[in-house]
Amino acid sequence: MNVDFDAVYYEPDALEYPLGQMLSQRYADLPWIPVESHNRIPELSAAENREFPILKRHLIVGVRKTHAYSQNNKVSNFLVPYTSSGCRAMCLYCYLVCNYNKCSYLRVFVNREQMMERLLKKDAATPELCTFELGSNSDLVLENVVTNNLPWTIETFGREGRGSITFPTKFDMVEPLLQLDHRGKTIFRMSVNPEEVIRMVELGTSPLPTRIQALNNMAKAGYPVGLLIAPVILLTGWKELYGELIERLRVELSDQVKREGFLEIILMTYSFVHNAINSDAFPGLVPLLDREKMTGRGRGKYCYRTEYREEAETFFRTMLEDKLPTMKLLYIS
Repeated sequence: MNVDFDAVYYEPDALEYPLGQMLSQRYADLPWIPVESHNRIPELSAAENREFPILKRHLIVGVRKTHAYSQNNKVSNFLVPYTSSGCRAMCLYCYLVCNYNKCSYLRVFVNREQMMERLLKKDAATPELCTFELGSNSDLVLENVVTNNLPWTIETFGREGRGSITFPTKFDMVEPLLQLDHRGKTIFRMSVNPEEVIRMVELGTSPLPTRIQALNNMAKAGYPVGLLIAPVILLTGWKELYGELIERLRVELSDQVKREGFLEIILMTYSFVHNAINSDAFPGLVPLLDREKMTGRGRGKYCYRTEYREEAETFFRTMLEDKLPTMKLLYIS
C-alpha cells in the first residue's frame, strides 16, 4: 500500500535525526513547510471542518517531547506515547478526533531511539512482566509504510525487553513483520467490523477479508494474537450485521487463531466534535449519533444507554460462546 501526501510540515530539529533525514529524502518531491511545533500549526487548526479530508493528506514530522505513560487495565499495563499520533485513515468515529479535533492527521516522531530507551528502562524496572501498548495514539502498521519503524521496534524489544509490547490495527500490510525475530514478545491485535461498516464508516482502511488473512498470517509467524470487534456500532439491523461477521470469523479464522487468540469487544463512543466534522466533511454518510440509543458521557461525548449496552453484551457473549468458544473473551466495554 502506498501512502500519498500533499505536503510535509516539519520541525527543523527533526532533520537532525536519521529518520528525519530518511523522510526528507523519501518525500523530497513534496513541499516541506517548517513549523515551530507539530502541536501548533495555525493554518491547519484554522481550517474549516469540511477541509478535514484535505488535512488528512498532510504529513507532520516532529520530535516527541511528552513521554508520560498512563496505566491501563485491559490488554496492557501501560499506554506508551510512541513513534506517531493521528492517522491517515478517516474512520467516522475515530477517538483521536476527540484529542486532536480536525488536526488528527498523521504525525511522525523521529526520536525513536529515545522512546525505546525509556520503554526498556520502564520494562526493566517493573516488578512483574508487563505489557506496553504502543498503538494507542496511532495505527503502527499504517505508520510503518511511511517510516519502517515496526521491524526495528519489534526486534529491538524482542532482544532487550522482558515483557511484551502490543498494538491494534485496521490494516493488512504485515508482510514486513512475518520473518522478524520477535521472540513472542509482540502481541498483534486486528480490529474488525462488518464489511458494510468498514465500507461506510472506516474510510481508508483495509477490507475485512485481508484483515482476517493478515491476522492468520501473523499467528502462523508465531506472534501472540488478539481480535477486536470494535467499535461496535448499533446501527439498524446491527444483530444481523454482527451475527454475519461472527459467522464469517468462525469460517475464515485459522484454527491457530481460534485456539490461541483472544477477543476484545468495545462499543462505540461518539462525540459532538465527531458530529460537527462529519456533518461538514462527509455529508450524506451514515449518521452515527443516535439520540434514542445514546446518552451524554461528559465533555460532549456520547455512549450507548445502559439497556442497549446490556442487550449488546448478551448478544455477543451468546454468539461468541456458540461460534468461537475456544477464544477467550477478555472484556466487553
